[in-house]
Amino acid sequence: MSNPIGPVRHLARRVDDATPPDRDRAVDALRACAVLGVVLGHWLVTALVADGGTLHTSSPLQHLPWLAPISWVFQTLAVFFLVGGHVAARGHASAQARGIPYHRWLTARLSRLFTPVAALLVLWTIATTALLLSGTDVTTVHTLVKLALSPLWFLLVFAALTAATPLVARLNPLWPLAVVLHVDLLRFGFGAPAGLGWVNLAAGWLVPYTLGAAWARGELDRPRAGWVLLLGGTAATAGLVAWAGYPASMVGVPGSAVSNLDPPTLAAVTFGLAQCGLALLLRERLRRAMRRPLAWAAVALVNLSAMTIFLWHQTALMATTATGLLLGRLPGLHTPPDGLTWVAARLLWLPAFALTLAVCWAAFHTYERGRPRIRPRVVRTRPSSDRAAPAGARRV
Repeated sequence: MSNPIGPVRHLARRVDDATPPDRDRAVDALRACAVLGVVLGHWLVTALVADGGTLHTSSPLQHLPWLAPISWVFQTLAVFFLVGGHVAARGHASAQARGIPYHRWLTARLSRLFTPVAALLVLWTIATTALLLSGTDVTTVHTLVKLALSPLWFLLVFAALTAATPLVARLNPLWPLAVVLHVDLLRFGFGAPAGLGWVNLAAGWLVPYTLGAAWARGELDRPRAGWVLLLGGTAATAGLVAWAGYPASMVGVPGSAVSNLDPPTLAAVTFGLAQCGLALLLRERLRRAMRRPLAWAAVALVNLSAMTIFLWHQTALMATTATGLLLGRLPGLHTPPDGLTWVAARLLWLPAFALTLAVCWAAFHTYERGRPRIRPRVVRTRPSSDRAAPAGARRV
């Protein structure tokens, strides 16, 4: 009887052999962890409660606030912006060195971001129209559409920072951090309009983005930089939560007067600094771990499909929830997240969400395979005479 693991190991070795030797695999590992952290975080803290003929969102953090540490583990957006700033700064510098104009570099990067969005918008336009025509409650439709399209805010901010890379690549992260500090001081200390907080949507995520650019310049190579960020960010966040009244949860909680994420607060930014410090400290360990072909193949797969996974994970959650309604009101799927029973049931639903996401990936990942002229590579195509090259190896 043949070993089913054998072909997987063989494919993993071929992917490993086809990866450019100068690629920093720790960068890809951090990006994969950031994407999967966001996905798992949403699946764990987003509840769609069936109440009569409607669905509305809730969160276990609303009923069980002592579960706030879950958000500390899975709110990984700062790491994504750290990696994004690092990759964009290196990519733009490389493009300049090769004489590639800014507009070509930017078009290549943004096409990778927004090409998969078209498929999501088309599907949800059709789904929204069908739901409304079928008489589905407007509140339910609004809940579903808002949840499905929620990842787009991140893409808009990330795209804006990417476009501004030539301007912000050498910006000291202390400058946007100072902006966040003053905005929060005005909002919470002097009663300024709450709308002022939306300045932090750019300034807050600019902090890890500029840290990534500093990493690309070699300014954060020493372990000391990681320790300063980790310990300083942790201490600042703990102080803000303990004495300044910031929420302990690093994600939004329905019904909460203040959200650390919508828009970002000073506590979310200092927490992100701690995350970035930890990421920098883990680089060498990740590089060693990525020498294992199986681990690297898994990380490469996530990176090749990062946008598809990110864009469709909420749709996978909702599709599973809607299908489950055919069987009745199921615990952990349609019931209020008000106890540990719900948490245990939700953990059992995670494989179902993952399976539905795999179906979405099979249907829509081709939209992530654009062919811009400039793109970073996870694996490279070698000459046909090289037997180590994996069939279908592609650049992304």
